[in-house]
This record gives sequence, structure tokens and C-alpha cells, in this order.
Amino acid sequence: MKKWTISLIGLLLAVVLTACGNQEAKETGTIRVGASQVPHAEILEQVKPILEKQGIKLEVQVFQDYVLPNKAVQEGQLEANFFQHLPWMETTNKERNYNLVKVIGVHIEPMGAYSSKYKNINELPNGAQVALPNGTSELTRVLLLLDQKGLIKLDNRDGDKTLENIQENPKNLQFKLLESAILPRVIKEVDLAIINTNYALQAKLNPVEDALFIEDKESPYVNVLATKKGKETDATIQALAKALNSPEVKKFIEEKYKGAVVPAF
Repeated sequence: MKKWTISLIGLLLAVVLTACGNQEAKETGTIRVGASQVPHAEILEQVKPILEKQGIKLEVQVFQDYVLPNKAVQEGQLEANFFQHLPWMETTNKERNYNLVKVIGVHIEPMGAYSSKYKNINELPNGAQVALPNGTSELTRVLLLLDQKGLIKLDNRDGDKTLENIQENPKNLQFKLLESAILPRVIKEVDLAIINTNYALQAKLNPVEDALFIEDKESPYVNVLATKKGKETDATIQALAKALNSPEVKKFIEEKYKGAVVPAF
């Protein structure tokens, strides 16, 4: 009887320890990711079922700005984020002394130019007001795009570009620098606004149909899954990276956004 009691206690202890282990595994199998609402959070929703089959719970926290998602990862409040391209992340690391790293590239969001007044850039009048994003890497990106379209001419100096790098401005364009999230709201107040695709989509703008011009698919500004240095090899991070580059996600991006967002894999 005594032996049976000891055996029963041992069995119950084993069950308890197993339950605790399973609970711990479940907890360590949760990954918290910060994302912009469109298209990043929408893409992550497609990833959830893929990860659930592997016992990983994906929690998505939506942000409306480009600063807090990196801060949250740097400070350990989130395991990763998915909202930015590589130049933005590298600039943030430099400016804020962060140590974020790219895990994998996912898609390209072509930057587009929008106007409620004109249908063609040739219609832009002399002295037209043009609204641009004020982030360092974003401003560089749009100035290079305006240079490519012949609206301005930049100097040949390497590195980030500012308005001071404009050598020629034949239409005497007047530039207004604003937070990226505000740009869709000022379209009617300016002649032209250069807007990130995620904010354009949130404002019900179709980059393919509504933009006067747009970056092509060869843009180097690939949106990436990012995490804090040292975490990029974690099993949950790698599982998320693999899921984001899966055939299911590629099909979703192509069918959902119809060229406004382009898979980079």
C-alpha cells in the first residue's frame, strides 16, 4: 500500500511538472510584433494560422507612427516589428543608438505622388506646393524619386539627401515637410503630396490608380521584419520570418493589393 501511495504521488508530480512545462512552452511560444495597420498588420493576420500549427501564438500591436515600434522592440516590450524599410531602420539605429537588425525582407511599398488638383505632373504650376515626409530616410527617398521624374535635380554627394541637396528646381516647387501619417490629410491643401503606400491605403487611395507617379518594383526600400540584435536566431522569430516569406503570404499580397504592395521574395 505504501509503495502504491509513493508511486501515485510520483505520478501526480510528473503530471504537474509536465503541465507546468507545457504552460511554459506555450508562454515562450508567444511572439509580440508591432506593425502599421495597412498592409503590415493585415499581412500578419495571414501568418497567424501558419504559426498556430507550430504552437506559436502571434500577438500584433498596431502603431500609427514610425517611432514607437522601434522603441518598443529596443526596450523589450515587443519581440519584433514589421513596418519599416531597411534605410529607416539603419537611420533610427544611428540617431537613437539602437541595435535593431533585419531578419528578412517581405515586400515593397512603392512611394507615390498624389494630387486632388492635377492629373499629370506637367500640369504643376510654377511655385506649386509639394508636401513631403520629414523623416531622414523618407525625405532622401522622395527627393531621389522627384529627381528621377525630372522635377528637381540633386547634387552627386553620397549619403542622405535634404532640401539643401537640390541643385535645380525649374518649377520653383515649394516644399512642406510633414509627419508621414499627416500627408493624406493635406492633399486638398497642397498641389502635390508624396505619400507612403501604407498611409495611402489607409486613406482609401489606390497607389496604382490614383498616384500621378509611383516608384517601380526595383525600389531598394524593402520592408523588413526587424528585431533586437541577438534575437534574430530565436526559434519563434525564425518561424515568423519563414511564414512571412511563404507562398500563402505571397499570394495574399498579390491578390489583395494588386501591385500597390509588391512581394520581395
